[in-house]
Amino acid sequence: MGGQDVEDVIAPGLRVLFCGINPGVRSGATGHHFAHPGNRFWPALHRSGFTPRRLAPSEQHELLDYGLGITNLVARTTARADELTADELREGGRNLTRKLAEYRPRWLAMVGITAFRAAFGRPRAAVGPQDEQVSGVDVWLLPNPSGLNAHWTPDQLAAEFAALREAAS
Repeated sequence: MGGQDVEDVIAPGLRVLFCGINPGVRSGATGHHFAHPGNRFWPALHRSGFTPRRLAPSEQHELLDYGLGITNLVARTTARADELTADELREGGRNLTRKLAEYRPRWLAMVGITAFRAAFGRPRAAVGPQDEQVSGVDVWLLPNPSGLNAHWTPDQLAAEFAALREAAS
């Protein structure tokens, strides 16, 4: 699809490293995570109490001030996450495993259950904390905040993010 790379917002020892599936078209064009205006990541992050105000995608590096970061499972930009192949998701899982071993966040928050299931071979994984760790890091699965995932309301998304925030505090 072209565009620019969407760089990780990451540092050692974060409270939570959020992991998106892959950059969408707007994110690929701007270089900012969750950049589409219809994406509900930034509102959910704020409404859950992770940030004192709603950050714009262009302010993504401010997350580090709150002990938070963002990465993607797969770097390739697509219009829809379902354009990714199973091989890309599995390779993304291997790359994420290495990243977690290097940076050691307290929690990995994967936003995208189906992608997590495919990447890590865990077909029954569901929203919430997981029984198994990845590279010794606790894992919490969150619903995909894309506007395409409309069966999760903004209130439900904020509640799931808030449950993670409480666990990570």
